[in-house]
Amino acid sequence: MSSTEARDAAAKPPGMTDVARVAGVSAQTVSRALSGHPNVQEKTRARVLAAVEQLGYRKNKAAGILSSGHSRTIGIVLLQTNSYSRIAVTAGLEQAARDAGYAVSAATSPSLEPVAIEDAMSRLAEQNVEGIILALPLIQVTRGIEELTKAIPTITIDGSRTSSTEVVAVDQSQAAKLATQHLLDLGHETVWHVSGPTEWLDAVSRSEGWRSTLEAAGITPPPELKGDWSPASGYQNGLILGRIPDVTAVFVSSDEMAFGVIRAFHELGKRIPEDVSVVGVDDIALAEYCSPSLTTVAQPFPEMSRLAVAHLLRYIADPGTTLAPASVEPRLIVRASTAAAPH
Repeated sequence: MSSTEARDAAAKPPGMTDVARVAGVSAQTVSRALSGHPNVQEKTRARVLAAVEQLGYRKNKAAGILSSGHSRTIGIVLLQTNSYSRIAVTAGLEQAARDAGYAVSAATSPSLEPVAIEDAMSRLAEQNVEGIILALPLIQVTRGIEELTKAIPTITIDGSRTSSTEVVAVDQSQAAKLATQHLLDLGHETVWHVSGPTEWLDAVSRSEGWRSTLEAAGITPPPELKGDWSPASGYQNGLILGRIPDVTAVFVSSDEMAFGVIRAFHELGKRIPEDVSVVGVDDIALAEYCSPSLTTVAQPFPEMSRLAVAHLLRYIADPGTTLAPASVEPRLIVRASTAAAPH
């Protein structure tokens, strides 16, 4: 470790997992000890409080937890991004939480690295949130994440999970099937696909749905192109697709990438939908005002948000409850970017 890294580590405030390590207990036990849970032995509680004192872990906050009980606050962990779909998710969760009488505290992660997600969850734990909604994928689960999800009721909304989380998600495979089948029904011989990044389970499920729909129709899927959710990656892939004469239909894994694909087609002299039909996913507000307006598969963000918050509140009320994973059905929105295959 360099001297700079050592200084940064020293400057970083201790988290719940640090207290757990020093006290020789789990993060779940730390949470219970600080909340006055009756099942924590006094000698264990004493070790936790000693670790709190030793580390200087939010001592005033810890005392407040002991005296105040419930915070009526839900935490959300988000990826740092300007994606419209992520903003829609956040807005939906905040509204659903307010409707249920809860405040929302958001913590962003600069990346999908497990240590960054664990840090975001720890920041929420220090704010005494009663539950956490993970609005990003868990590619790998650290011991700290496992302990935090055991200590604090946690819901994931992208299909990934730990041993202790509950899942509420949109059926992303069905979203892809709706888009792909729509294009096949219009008479296109095949459908090309611009996927999202493979670390997102949403993207993986959409790719699987696209592929399985083509195979069910007896069609060998063409090569899959990879994007990163950004309009720029859609544009770069559009420049490739626009130079392939046989491309007449494209399913793009997000509306924002679809905007980039359409821009590239315009620059290459391809007409939408006369020459190429394009379908996106999300139905963000801008989709209707794209030129032409974008056919897309709407993600029911408000419904998913209400369901996620409702699941989380039931989980908070009874942490021992077992809730079946909940799936929300997407819906195809047909607009002007799709038409019958050219002859």
